[in-house]
Parts: sequence; structure tokens; C-alpha cells
Amino acid sequence: MLDSVRVRLTLWYSLFLACALVLLASVTYLVVKQSIRERTDNAVKELAQSFLITFDDELRDSGDIVGAAKQSMIEHRDPDHAFAILDSNGGAIADFADLPYPEFRSRRFGGARAQSCARSGSASDGSFRTMGGVRCYAQRFSAEGNSYVLVVAASLHAEREMLGRIRLAFDWLIPIAIAIAAIGGYILVGKTFAPVVAMGAQAQRIGASNLHERLAVQNPADELGRLAATFNDLLDRLGASFERQRRFIADASHELRTPVAILRGEAEVALSQPSRSVEEYRESLAILHLEAKRLTRIVEDLFTLTRADSGQYPLSPSEFYLDELVADCVHSVRSLAAAKDIAVAAEPCGEQPIRGDEGLLRRMLLNLLDNAIKYTPRSGNVTVTCRSNPAGVEISVHDSGPGIPAEWQGRVFERFFRGDPARSRTSADEGAGLGLSIARWIAEAHEGRLELTRSDPSGSVFTVFLPREPAGVAVSS
Repeated sequence: MLDSVRVRLTLWYSLFLACALVLLASVTYLVVKQSIRERTDNAVKELAQSFLITFDDELRDSGDIVGAAKQSMIEHRDPDHAFAILDSNGGAIADFADLPYPEFRSRRFGGARAQSCARSGSASDGSFRTMGGVRCYAQRFSAEGNSYVLVVAASLHAEREMLGRIRLAFDWLIPIAIAIAAIGGYILVGKTFAPVVAMGAQAQRIGASNLHERLAVQNPADELGRLAATFNDLLDRLGASFERQRRFIADASHELRTPVAILRGEAEVALSQPSRSVEEYRESLAILHLEAKRLTRIVEDLFTLTRADSGQYPLSPSEFYLDELVADCVHSVRSLAAAKDIAVAAEPCGEQPIRGDEGLLRRMLLNLLDNAIKYTPRSGNVTVTCRSNPAGVEISVHDSGPGIPAEWQGRVFERFFRGDPARSRTSADEGAGLGLSIARWIAEAHEGRLELTRSDPSGSVFTVFLPREPAGVAVSS
């Protein structure tokens, strides 16, 4: 039963409420008790003063201390109060036991209790003492040159009855209040968690086949509404991720199907003829070799992107000069550019020290140069510029190609995208549309970015922004 959040919340709520009610009842009880006690003490003090005034009047009239004391007791008779007058030695001069009233004798106060109360008092201020359900007050006074002690006793029976009724009320009301609150809390928690239960049931039904479904948001302004909206955002991201994965798999299958089909077809043609010339076999092997190279490059690129997506591609950072790397990459692609009569040049940029994975940055630059040469017409030119900025280094690759149509510019970094809906190939060296995706990942792995900064009929410009010392690829000392 405790596995239910509803039950646990109800129990915790009831526990806290019980503690709060017990604390409130205790404080209330103590405050009421103190208030009643103060009221009783004030009443006893006033009664003592009134008794002494009456005693003085009676003593002036009769001159008899005992008679004046008894007459004063008669005038102040009250079933809940008793009086006694003691001499300086603690002996009783008069008390209610001497009066012929049964109700006073039933509340007799004298002897040891009166003496004990007298001894607890001070010479002038008086004091209070509780003894066996009786509140005693002793007050010293003088009469006819002698010192006496007036003891006033107030029964605490009414006070204790009132406090007992208060305790009884608390004993009943607190459990009833806790029970009502627990039942109400259980119902309230159930109503509060009803949308969560509904969201859970709906989320259970969502799978790969119906990932387009979303949770119902009843109140977008409350916590549950924001939770549902957050979960829907998560589903949106998952849906987009699944869609990218599906498209990636479909594109990868499409890219791999063609070279595999060529390999298989060429092999079947070579094996179907019992006798062929050496030139024919060499031609078939050359075709197989070219398609195997393309297949190898596609598989390697896919493996690189897969490891990059999973965060399992380790970087090997080192310190080197970026200007030397640019010059080396430009020199490496000159033979490829020469086949199309394209001029490739790197503008001088001075020394550019940087820290990063030299192998990956070389691959990024070669991908950008290969892409520029591929889409630059014959007799065109490709230029690489490198310059410093306050944040790091910028590398730009300019080509004189026809540019990228505006509707395709936002998709050039998508995997397998080549801006060719027909997906046709004109040569075995044409890429699979993964070069720019890998180049962007390499830039981001170095805490930089790769952007298409310009593309028009005069050509395109891809720019890489790199920090000089990215924190994520710092060389450990």
C-alpha cells in the first residue's frame, strides 16, 4: 500500500497536520491555563484586600480580633473560598471551621495547610502556593500592634473542570479533524494526480508507430500543464530524432545499394563469360576497384558520424600552426584541381598557432576543398583565406561555382544531401553527401562552428570559426 504516491502523500499530510494540531492545542491549553490561573490569583488578591478592609472596620467597632475575624468571614462567605487568620507563631486565630455553616465546614481550611501557606508568604508582598487542588494566598498584616497572617484559599475545582473540558474537546476534535483531513487529502491527491495518471496511460500508448501523438495539456499555466508541455517537447525532439534516423538509414541504404549493385553486376558479367581477354578482365577489375573505393569511403564516413553522434570519437589534441596545415591541404588537392583546370591558392595569413586535433582539422579542410573543387566549373578558382579575430581564427574557402539555390542553403549540412533530387552520379568519384556533415561536426568538436556565409551566382563561401585553445580539447600536462 505504501508503494502508492497517493497513500504516502496522504500519510505525510496527515502526520504534519497532526503535529500542527497537537502543537496548536498544547499552546492553546497552556495559554488558557495561564490565563485562568492569573484571573484566579487576581480574584484572590482582591478578595484578600476586601477581607482586610472589612476586618479593619469590624475591629474598630468591636475591638475583638477573633470576633472581627469571624464576622469578616461571614460577610465574605463563599463555598469556593476559605479564610484563616494566623498569629506570628503560625497558630490559628480563626478559620471557617469555627463557623456554623455546613458548606464552609465541607471546605474546611485550617491547621497544617494554613500554617504551610503562611510560612510560604513574605512579610509584606504575599505569595501563592497550590496545595491539593487549593490555591493558597498568604498576606501579612498588622492589627493592634501585633503581626498576623491572612490566608485565603481558593478551590481549583471549577478551574480544573474547565481545563478538563478543554482537554476532552481536544481529545475528540484532533482525531476527528485528522480523519476528515486524511479523507479529504486522499480525495484531493487523487483528483490532483488524475491528470498525471491520464498522462501516464497516454504515454504508455505512444510508441514508434504513433510518435506523432501528444499528451493533452489541460492547464498550461500550472505545474502539470508545464510537465505535459515539457514531455510533448521531448516527444517532438524524439520524433525529429527518429525522423532523422529513418532518413539517415534510408539514405545510407540508397547510397550503399548502388555500389553494391555495381560490384555484384560487374562480377556476374565477368563470371558469366567463360573466356574473356585480359583487357576485359582488367576493365572489370578497375570498375570493381573504383566502386569498392567509393563503398569504403561511404562506410568510413558513416562510421565516423556514428561514433561522433554517440560521443565515442576520441580527439588527439596537439599544438601546431594552422597556416602550415592550410598550405599542406591546398598542396594536397592541387592534382585533383588540375584535372579540372581549377586554380587552388591560399592567401598568406602569417603564423596562426592553435591547439586541436590536427588530423580531424586536416580532414575538415580537405572536405571543404573537395566540395569546392567538385562544384566549381572548369577553369575556375578556389581560394583559402585565414585570418585572426579576437575569439580565435577564421578559415574561409571561396569557390567560383554557380552557387547554391536559396531553398537548399539551409540543408547543405544535412547528411546525404547533394542538392540533386535525382541522386544521379556522373562519376565514380562523386561523394555521398557526408563531407559537409563531417566538417561541421569537426568544427563543433573543437568548440567552433562551420557556416555557409555566402552563396550566389558568383560562388559560395564556407567559413570555419575556431577558438585558439578550446577547453574541451585542451592538452593535458
